[in-house]
Amino acid sequence: MQSLLNKKIVLGLSGGIAAYKAPELARQLIQEGASVQAVMTEAAQQFGTAVTMQALTGNPVYLSQWDSTIPNNMAHIELSRSADAILIAPASADLMAKLSLGLADDLLSTLCLARDCPLLLAPAMNKQMWEHAATQRSAKRLSEDGVALLGPASGFQACGEVGMGRMLEPAEITEQVIAFFQQKILAGKKVVITAGPTFEAIDPMRGITNHSSGKMGFAIARAAVEAGAQVHLIAGPCELETPLLATGQITRTNVVSAKEMHSTALSVSDCDIFFAAAAVADWGIAQPAKEKIKRQGNQAPNIEFVANPDILLDIAKAVKTKAGKPYPYCVGFAAESTDLEKHANEKRKRKNIPMIVGNIGPETFGSDLNQLLVIDANSSKKIATAEKLQLARQLIQLVAKKI
Repeated sequence: MQSLLNKKIVLGLSGGIAAYKAPELARQLIQEGASVQAVMTEAAQQFGTAVTMQALTGNPVYLSQWDSTIPNNMAHIELSRSADAILIAPASADLMAKLSLGLADDLLSTLCLARDCPLLLAPAMNKQMWEHAATQRSAKRLSEDGVALLGPASGFQACGEVGMGRMLEPAEITEQVIAFFQQKILAGKKVVITAGPTFEAIDPMRGITNHSSGKMGFAIARAAVEAGAQVHLIAGPCELETPLLATGQITRTNVVSAKEMHSTALSVSDCDIFFAAAAVADWGIAQPAKEKIKRQGNQAPNIEFVANPDILLDIAKAVKTKAGKPYPYCVGFAAESTDLEKHANEKRKRKNIPMIVGNIGPETFGSDLNQLLVIDANSSKKIATAEKLQLARQLIQLVAKKI
């Protein structure tokens, strides 16, 4: 799946050591389906070459506002008119100051002033430069003017210091550019998502879990953030990275057991939408051993099970009403080995929720692909096999229409 298919992006590079990340950023944007046109300032050429950017983008790199290869000699006009967005990475303190004041003395700044497309900046500078009152004024003015600021992040800097001002990594910038182009159909909404497996301890060394990778729940979290929601992701034991962490739109709480997931979910259940995507263990161990259970020949230990709390059922019981509509809108998930539609719909009715999503086929566990069966009180809709992020975006659209 190419999330930037047919998008045309002007990638601007201003002067800064973070320009070394620009070639990788261009490569990732292109892998997502975008065409990339690079524009470099004179200072940027001290940190990277136009030859590198041309080789990676397949397009000539523009360096001067007086470039005569443009038929009308107006590069600042022509380059932006066909662009879907201008992305400047790195964006130096100097360039941010100029753009915030409407100054334009080279091709890149003139291009930004003459644009009729969105402008995104990935700031990159020393921590003192970022924290300086003048830079903060520039950032504030740019945001007020509708410019999207991607970052910066805090971390180790080329100067040897540690702090805010570090440019986001190419993968993070690419992820946020993709999010920028998604429709904000959940703007202002709060979404809670459970994802992954739970682990029920038998003793300090052993436990019971399942095959869930958490990928579907994490995909829903990313799709919800892309749609403009504020997301709280409650994750069972899994090795997945938190999506779009740098945007501040997502909070992650890690849990282990079903009881931990239950208490966390109830504590944040005052939301607009609740996705119960986690594969929660139905049973836990009544009395987990405090010490490792030693093997006694071929005799199996006697383990007593107890029912775990039903997270989705308890959330659904607590549904409130706001502006004549129930909230949170609860979406359950079902994985069945037989009769998926029958068992999933029975589960939906039993838990008294408006929508349930069936995972079609156990082979989807751990895979990047899935196919879904979405069931509500009036219909069932099959969503064909696709990457889980693509399915999550379709699911978000369906739920947004319901609320």
